[in-house]
Parts: sequence; C-alpha cells; structure tokens
Amino acid sequence: MLKLAAFALPLLLPVAASGHPQAKRLPIERGMPPIGAQTQRSGGPLSPERAALRLDAADLAIEVLPTRQQLSGVATLTLRTLAPASRLPIDLDTNLPVSSVALDGRRLPRTAWSHVDGVLTVTPGQPIAAGATAMLRIEYAGTPHVAVRAPWDDGIVWSQAPDGSPWIATTAQGYGCDLFWPCLDFPQGEAAVVTLHITVPKGLKAPSNGVLLGVDRHRDGRTTWNWRARAINPYDVALNVGPYAELSGSYASRFGNAVPLHYWYLPGKEAQAKRLFAEFAPTLDFFETLIGPFPFGAEKLGVVETPHMGMEHQTINAYGNGYKQAPEGFDWLFQHELSHEWFGNQMTAADWDDFWLHEGFGQYMQPLYGRWREGEARYAAMMAEQRLRILNKAPIVSGRSQTSEDVYEDGKGGPGADIYFKGAWVLHTLRNLIGDAAFFDATRRLVYGRPDPRPGNFAPRFATTAEFEKLAAQAAGRDLGWFFGVYLHEAALPELVETREGDRLTLRWKTPNDRPFPMPVEVQVDGRVVTVPMQEGTGSLAVPADAHVVLDPMARILRRSEAIERYQAQQAK
Repeated sequence: MLKLAAFALPLLLPVAASGHPQAKRLPIERGMPPIGAQTQRSGGPLSPERAALRLDAADLAIEVLPTRQQLSGVATLTLRTLAPASRLPIDLDTNLPVSSVALDGRRLPRTAWSHVDGVLTVTPGQPIAAGATAMLRIEYAGTPHVAVRAPWDDGIVWSQAPDGSPWIATTAQGYGCDLFWPCLDFPQGEAAVVTLHITVPKGLKAPSNGVLLGVDRHRDGRTTWNWRARAINPYDVALNVGPYAELSGSYASRFGNAVPLHYWYLPGKEAQAKRLFAEFAPTLDFFETLIGPFPFGAEKLGVVETPHMGMEHQTINAYGNGYKQAPEGFDWLFQHELSHEWFGNQMTAADWDDFWLHEGFGQYMQPLYGRWREGEARYAAMMAEQRLRILNKAPIVSGRSQTSEDVYEDGKGGPGADIYFKGAWVLHTLRNLIGDAAFFDATRRLVYGRPDPRPGNFAPRFATTAEFEKLAAQAAGRDLGWFFGVYLHEAALPELVETREGDRLTLRWKTPNDRPFPMPVEVQVDGRVVTVPMQEGTGSLAVPADAHVVLDPMARILRRSEAIERYQAQQAK
C-alpha cells in the first residue's frame, strides 16, 4: 500500500500536528469561485491536438481539506497521442492552480507550461511521436467550484452530517472532470485505469470508484483510501467523504460470477439503509435478465449516500433520494442510477449529441422494471406519467458535435429533459413496433457490442445514435429510417389525423417536414382491435357509422396530443 508521504501533496496552508489547518474559513457561497467558459464546457467540437490525446492511466492523490474547503492533489497521467504532438492540452479549472509539472520524470521549467482559462498547456522540448506515450506529473491545489444545485449543476458540495461531521461529494457530468483533477474532458478522454488515493480527516471515510486496494492510517489520524477503477468515464471519478457506516453482501449472478454489493450510508438511518440495500440484488437480477451481465462485476456494485440527489458514478453511484416511498414499490433513483452502469458507463455516448442513449434508456428502465415486478398495468401507469413531461422543443439528436450543457440545458436550445422522457417513449414505441426479441437484441448489441455477453468477453465501449438505428433495423429485418427520422431528428411529434365519413374511417399521419411515416395503428372498434397498416402514411377502415372507435387504445405510439398540450400550458401558468 502506498503512503501519503510518497506523493508529497502540496498543501496550500500551514498544517498543525493534528493534520487539520490552523484557521477555519467561512463557508464558500454556492457557485463560487466562478468558473470560466472552458471549464464549464465538457465535450463538443475538439481541436486536432486535443482529439488526438488518449489517457492510458491516471494516478490521482487528492487530499480533501473540509475546514478550509480546499483540495490539494498530485496527478500522474500517462498520455498517448494518435498524431504527432508539440503541445499537450490538459483540462483543469484555474481555481486549482498548478505549482509544478514534470514530464517523464523531469521537472519542467515554468516557461514550458501555462495554466490559463481552464487549460494546462504543456510544451515538450521535442514533439511527441504518434503512438508514443508521455507521463505528466502535475501538482495542484486550490478552492474548487461549489455547486449551486447539484447534480443539476456541477461542483463540490460541502455539507454536514447530522452529527456535525463533514459530508462532502462531487458531481461533474455537465461541467466535467476538470473541476477536480487534470483530465481530458471529453467522452474519449476515458481513462483505461484510474488509481485514487483520497486522504481525509480523522473519523471520515472516502468510498470511491472501483476496488479498494487498502486504507493507510497516518499518525495524526488522517486516512488515505486507495481505489482502482478500469475504463471509467472522466466525469464518473468521484469524491465522497463522510462518517459513513457500511452494508455489504454478494449477489450470485445468473451468469455464474459473484458481484460484491456495498452501500455506504449516514449512521442513524439503519432501517432505511437496510431496506434500500435489500433492493440491490433483485434490481440487479432484472437488468441481468433483460439486458445482460453487470458490467463491473469484477469491481463492485457500490452506492453512497450523498448530500445531493444522485449521479451514475461508476461502481459508486450517488444516492440522495432520502429513502422516499413510491407507489411503484421501488426506489426510482437507485434504479435509474444503476441503469447507467449499462447505459452510460458500459456503453458510453461517443458524443454528447448522443446523450439520449444514456438517459432515454435509463429512464425507460423504470417502467420496464415496474412491468417486471407488477405487470402491464404498472408499466402503463408509469409511461403515462412520463408522457406528460415531453416538451418537444428541439430534436433529441442534432447531428453535430455538442457539449453536455448544449444538450441538457433548456436555455441553450437543446432538447433538455426530452432526452429522458421523450427518449423513453421513443424506445417504448420502437419496442411495440418491432417486438421484444428484436428490441432487446439491438439493445444488447448496443451495450456490449455483441449478442452473447458473458463476464470476460466484453469491454466498455463507445456508441452512437447512428449505430443504434442500424442495429434496430438489422434486428427488425426492415428499414427504420422513417421511424428515427421523425422521432429523433425532428422536434415536433407525428400527429394522427382522423376523418369519418359514413362507414369509412380514414387515418393520416401528419409529420414535420412531411417526412414519410408508415407507422401502423391499432384501432378499437366496438371493443374489437384491428391494425391499420398505414402504408404511405395513410390508411382506412370500414366501420359502422354508429361504432365507438378508439385510436391506439393501448397507447403504443408516441404522437401529438392536444389534450396534453393544453394540460402542459395550464401547468406552466
């Protein structure tokens, strides 16, 4: 086990023999210190020199100083470049100023690097050849940006447990990993392996990503928690600090392996914690049955109670739902964040423009779990509730490289929450169109890159919307370009126009930009259900003039509803 002294952490302030700073700082306001545009940006279009970089390994030694609300760290990054590189741009918030940089074991002069506007730019003495690696050792320390309303915006949360102990957590999905550590803040910046050494004050624990390598105990009472995680998204690297108690167990997977289960929670909530922990195994069995093996079974299924709502921090998912009871009988937040181990961590969107592959699938897993547990009635009720939250302000997929905030933030012209609820309804409609077998075959191939996943025969992968469109068409054995063209690449929903003349019912799909849309429609006529093929987007059916007709009686199709639009307008007032 490695000791803290080996990292020579650059503390900003004098430290007393107890290991605690000598002076106490007033609480830092939310949203402070402010961050620049580059730090707030995660992903999106990249310069060639940034796009060529890959992170083979990151060794991060971080000391958390709650009394001063600061971080102090040493990051050792093993970088590889796909093209010749004369500069190495690394993302790091300038609120965490760099004090020293070494390249391949040699400390660089101050003229060889700069840290400006959220980017640490290192200039090697000689260009680095394509395919070569370079090892950077970066010492930094400072006051990290405090989140305003985590996890809807990002930063660190300095809070207190009921006993007054520090209770701390980070979120970084929107603004990115550079809020806390030097990284490559774009999806392909995923590190092949991250080793964490998190040092915290006496009496606190620091559960984090991956496998616990050991805990170093120092003479002054501080502890260093050493973790190792593989193939982890940059924004998933998480700091969690608190006076935690722990529940642990093991899940016997239907694929033959055993998955370690861990839940770190605040003392005083033992009964609620045990009730939540009891959901781990059955929820995991649902995902393994429907989708495939838990992707990180060699590490753990970990959850930690946090002072913010939640986030999919690979193998250490954040949970802050307060153990709320729900009519569906399970904790939706736990289930949603766990879904991201498949949709987000195992399968990662290659660009944030494909964000809906994380959140649409993640959101759809809750109604599917309701169906798994209680049947079609629960599924229909949960889908109906989600339908009310679809806004159709922008296409789910723009077709161009986007930052996380471009997609997620309503004010930036992106789809916003539609990547969740509309995404889920698109998947619902697709499943009803092509059937369960084809739908889950395409989903499995999207997640694992193969139809027959088993522990050991797959690795985390990047995926795109275009790939899923192709997989769905292949599984269904037919062209689905018309389907995805309307639902993903247009904002407005298709509208089903009904005309009745005598004993003839005529249906027509009205679509944005007159896109083709041959979506078949079920019609219930006096209790009897028939399917109208709708070739060329139109169809007709002979019905008695006095017959009672219901279109799409099982709500299998996502389509425009004037009633929902009026309801939403009223709610908005």
